[in-house]
Amino acid sequence: MKVEKARTLGYCMGVRRAVENAEVALKEYKDKKVYSLGALIHNEIALKNLSEKGLCILNGQDFESLDENSVVIIRAHGVSPCVKKTLQERKAILIDSTCPRVIVSQSRVSEFSDLGFDIILAGDNGHAEVEGIKGYCSTNFFCIQNLEEAKEFVKNQTKANLQKKYLLLCQTTFSEHEFCKIAQFLENHITELKIINTICPATKQRQNSLEELSKKVEGIIVVGGKKSANTIRLFVKARELVPNAIHIEDETEIPKSFLLLNSIGITAGASTPDDVIEKVVARLEQNKASSPD
Repeated sequence: MKVEKARTLGYCMGVRRAVENAEVALKEYKDKKVYSLGALIHNEIALKNLSEKGLCILNGQDFESLDENSVVIIRAHGVSPCVKKTLQERKAILIDSTCPRVIVSQSRVSEFSDLGFDIILAGDNGHAEVEGIKGYCSTNFFCIQNLEEAKEFVKNQTKANLQKKYLLLCQTTFSEHEFCKIAQFLENHITELKIINTICPATKQRQNSLEELSKKVEGIIVVGGKKSANTIRLFVKARELVPNAIHIEDETEIPKSFLLLNSIGITAGASTPDDVIEKVVARLEQNKASSPD
């Protein structure tokens, strides 16, 4: 069996930075409660590891439970200005781990909405990044998840509304293919539409690396959290590219049928820890070594 990893896989810069910030905070603030505002990353294995070291999860806006000088880590997805202000009023020690690329999206929304543009964001409705970006909008904000919703949006707008100024941007982990379809459709129906592709290069790199890998192997294993948006999109793409594709969280979930393939490719979402990927590789290599020639 040949085992090959994608050229680009695993932790992106923003997630790695957030995890490293949490590790440092847990060491530096041993006398204080250290929280992440929501699950720090969409990976249960990494979350369990951080929890064992003392990281607590602060869900929603349950800030009443915060003691003064509690440490709160803002995850890579970012938060709205309102949430940040509330935390500051609670005298929390903030460690802002918002991904720099998300900060750019937040700034764009603030800038263009101040200029009178309504905002359309192509992304997953309710996703933490989307909700955080929405908080920077001072005009109308619309989240569109796919081409069908773009068509529904246009259908529900008056002629006057479609002649207003709009800014279209997207969640950093959104599908490039889906964004292009949405952008092209809206461009044909909105009089003044400014389009900014804010998909993170890391997302594109993982998708492109998966395409390269799919040409060399019989099957693809996508490693990552079952709630991770970018990992799910990798899996969807993998299923389109090869006849055998699976999405697993760790090496224990590798099915026996995959161990019979002659060649397997491995990719992983942007919130998948390095050691989880290596354990999957090790499991496959172990099977390779024990298999008869």
